[in-house]
Amino acid sequence: MATKVQNFFKDRKYPFIFTLLLLLICVTILLFTDTTTTISTFNFNPFHFYSDSYAKNKDQPPLNQYITVPKDSNVNIEWKLCKGGPLVVDYIPCLDNFEAIKALKSRKHMEHRERHCPNVSVHCLLPLPKGYQVPVQWPKSRDMIWYDNVPHPKLVEYKKDQRWVEKYGEYLVFPGGGTQFKGGADHYIEFIEKTLPAIQWGKHVRVVLDVGCGVASFGGYLLDKNVITMSFAPKDEHEAQIQFALERGIPATLSVIGTQRLSFPDNGFDLIHCARCRVHWDADGGKPLYELNRILRPGGFFVWSATPVYRNDERDQQAWKATTAITKAMCWMVVTKAHDPSGHGLVIYQKPTSSSCYEKHEVNNPPLCENEDGKNSSWYALLNSCLTPLPVDGAGNIQKWPMPWPQRLTSKPPGLSTDSDANDKFDKDSKHWSKLVSDVYVNSLSINWSSVRNVMDMSAGYAGFAAALNDRPVWVMNVVPIDAPDTLSIIYDRGLIGMYHDWCESFNTYPRTYDLLHCSFLFKYLEQRCDIVDVVVEMDRILRPDGYLVVQDSIGILNKLSPILHSLNWSVTLHQNQFLVGRKSFWRPTVVETE
Repeated sequence: MATKVQNFFKDRKYPFIFTLLLLLICVTILLFTDTTTTISTFNFNPFHFYSDSYAKNKDQPPLNQYITVPKDSNVNIEWKLCKGGPLVVDYIPCLDNFEAIKALKSRKHMEHRERHCPNVSVHCLLPLPKGYQVPVQWPKSRDMIWYDNVPHPKLVEYKKDQRWVEKYGEYLVFPGGGTQFKGGADHYIEFIEKTLPAIQWGKHVRVVLDVGCGVASFGGYLLDKNVITMSFAPKDEHEAQIQFALERGIPATLSVIGTQRLSFPDNGFDLIHCARCRVHWDADGGKPLYELNRILRPGGFFVWSATPVYRNDERDQQAWKATTAITKAMCWMVVTKAHDPSGHGLVIYQKPTSSSCYEKHEVNNPPLCENEDGKNSSWYALLNSCLTPLPVDGAGNIQKWPMPWPQRLTSKPPGLSTDSDANDKFDKDSKHWSKLVSDVYVNSLSINWSSVRNVMDMSAGYAGFAAALNDRPVWVMNVVPIDAPDTLSIIYDRGLIGMYHDWCESFNTYPRTYDLLHCSFLFKYLEQRCDIVDVVVEMDRILRPDGYLVVQDSIGILNKLSPILHSLNWSVTLHQNQFLVGRKSFWRPTVVETE
């Protein structure tokens, strides 16, 4: 047989067969090469956080080439507007589940402000407010927004003496006032640093939590100091306060200190602030304060400006004494106490940087929290009355404070494992995203970055995407999915902010609050647990008209997403067979759901 084959090539009989055989061999090689490239392209795994999957390849088309994806006539989703009257424009599925709220046995601990997700997914689209238009651009938006985009006048009248928000013609204007800083947030921020110079806004203190933030002017003005603030408040009678904040382009989320832990990591914030935030810190044995202790970094500060600090009436003094007893049990130290020119006072506490005080307790009260698996378990976890252990490094020493900002962003995070592999993985991840954002996201994708302010990374990893955008006038909400490796502490170590979330449920934000949603290889794991259409409906709810969705994923996932987005009348373009850019339109259905 071998002789016959040799003679065949030697004699070159049947030349057309010979030519055909060579052609088949060439095609096979090309197919194999393409397959190899495809496998290399899509081997990025969010559970490993790094891949050199995106690399320039001479066989690939130029980066600025993209394909407009045509509509798929085989996909037929009949969208309808959600019913519910005028209030439906601001619908938040897990916070507006009135059936579940009505069935609650107690509201004593703010249970009615917590998450109660509906059993059935929302398969309708929210209408736009009448007169809605593209939001005012940053930085002008910090001080004024379109009234028609958030047409809620209640706070204008309710807080007029405190200068939260005022209405001028077609705009809502934010003078920068607050309940405790009628003279302006900028003066109040300066007063805090003058009271305690060690705070060093934007250098030592970078990541702040503002509890009961109102319209988030405190966090908005701290941006001038290179401080990023997670402002939060519940959806309550202070109508649309968080919606105002996000429309202004200020980081904010809906949350409440009730019966469950906040969806933030242990030991994350450099400073926590409460200015008349209406939280009873001594309630339920001091559980709200123990929760602050959990999320405050060792050596971090708690700034409390409220009537118990500076008034002498019986009620305020009882609250002060009860709070003092709890802070003493937690080994917090009063660093300073002061009064501003208006007569309002504040106290600044500091969390310890060693366990020596805990060890001196004669009685194990409060006890140290037990965390057997070592993970940050705060998703739907109940508050407790124990002390979260101080974080330690690989050598057993208490973790040090991060480097001063901005070195903090790129230096090794204190919470990163001491394994050499972890450090190598972190460095590679940073380089990967720096190159990818520069080469592709900024310079090659069809995105008008001048219109982008509020960004969400739905699968953040080490927040490499957010870090690579740091020089642009945007802020990023870094979301760590609950079924992904827990990297949220690392994100805070870097001087960035984020939250835990399960994308099979609705996110705690108002409709139309983000300009750009980004996810990298999220759907492969998500579609194993929930319907991809449900996730798209939630993205449509969160994203503003004219906003962008950027998905990096396998071509299989992109092919599933494209027709769903087209059914929503979004424009869809595909880049390099791995980047999908969807742009939401102003289109809404004309038919309202009946059931």
